[in-house]
Amino acid sequence: MRAMLKRLLPKSLLGQMLLAVALALLVAQGISAVLLYRAQEARGEFGSANALAFQLVAEPRVDYRSPDKGAGNDSGRRWQRLRLESSPASPLRPGEVRNERREQLLREILVEQGVAVGDLVVTSRPVRSDPFVLRRLEERSRWRGYEDWKNGDLIVAGLRREGETNWLIARVPLPKPEPRALGSLIMQTLLLYGVVVGLLAMLLRRITRPLAALTKRLETFAETRATEGQIEESGPEDTRRLIAAHNAMEGRIAALLDEKDVMLGAIGHDLKTPLAALRVRIESVPDDAERERMAATIEDIARTLDDILSLARVGRPTDPLETTDLAALVAGVVDEFEDMGEPVTLGATERIALPLRATWLRRALRNLVANALRYGERARVSLRRDGGQAVIAIEDEGPGIPEGEFARMMEPFTRGEASRNRTTGGAGLGLAIARAIAEQHGGKLVLANRPGGGLLVELRLPTNR
Repeated sequence: MRAMLKRLLPKSLLGQMLLAVALALLVAQGISAVLLYRAQEARGEFGSANALAFQLVAEPRVDYRSPDKGAGNDSGRRWQRLRLESSPASPLRPGEVRNERREQLLREILVEQGVAVGDLVVTSRPVRSDPFVLRRLEERSRWRGYEDWKNGDLIVAGLRREGETNWLIARVPLPKPEPRALGSLIMQTLLLYGVVVGLLAMLLRRITRPLAALTKRLETFAETRATEGQIEESGPEDTRRLIAAHNAMEGRIAALLDEKDVMLGAIGHDLKTPLAALRVRIESVPDDAERERMAATIEDIARTLDDILSLARVGRPTDPLETTDLAALVAGVVDEFEDMGEPVTLGATERIALPLRATWLRRALRNLVANALRYGERARVSLRRDGGQAVIAIEDEGPGIPEGEFARMMEPFTRGEASRNRTTGGAGLGLAIARAIAEQHGGKLVLANRPGGGLLVELRLPTNR
């Protein structure tokens, strides 16, 4: 139920604000309708009590009057000239229930008029079950055609004054709600909805339009890191200040990234040059074993330097997105390892075409498969579609990762083994680079231990970009 409501609720700020205001108006008008109905009911009850008190105090001749000839409904019905009934018996008939609330109201009015109330009974009954009224109607031949008189209800009040034995019985029609009041409330509600919701929609649109543009700009900047195409300041003052602060922040971030690229380029140049010179100089070392160890050390430093530069560049790719067959890309990486004699197998795959930076994604897959081989001895790679995501899964048969260490293992220079030697684990940049490449494509890297042992790494990419 909660999930269904979540799907039905509007996702935008404009829609949620309008829905909140509409619900608030609905609740307010509902409360107004209840209060209006109760006030109307109380007014009708008070009017009926006063009419009964008038008859019982003044004892006028009161009969039914026929409906106004020009009235097409019950609105023309009037009551008058029906004689009061005097009876030695109480007006309360078997099966009828006394209305204590009406009795109390009528008693207060009679006492205010100086009437010595002995006994007082108030009840209600249909007109058709009141013989006194029906008899009076039958005595007036001109009223016999008005059957609607017999379809209503009566409030019947009986008063026996102190010291008297007879009951004086008065009758008035049971008050009915006025349909015009409900129609007026409905019209008022529609008018409020039109004015309030309409004005609020205009105001919120003025606020949300620049916010939507700012959101789109943020998404673009997150992908390209380019400062071109910054949005102009618009909307209310607060929104203008937000846009100005964002534009300034973009400029500072772009400047820092440029400085980082320059610094990394200088570091790469300054380090690779002496490393190349060392490769030449170690050729003069007469000891073959020592020379091979020195060459391996230099190669390890060069590879670590390449990984660091790759991790730095992954956030600012220069190659464009190209539609790529992901199944073919995965199969190509698996073939590379198989050609080298590595125990890598290709599992089930699905044909999925996505806009990718194939060079970077291939680098991420190589790192993940290499990690699986290094710690799990063998690797199995598969590709499937999971809802709106393409999932590349790499499974190994190693010891896995302790619970709670998954996030830390994806940080740069973090390894499950303390050494930094390439033969025992490398510099700890493989997972960090793979995660950065996944995030560059709007996806994520997920680690989990397999129930049967080993580690499961899933590279998840959105298919709806």
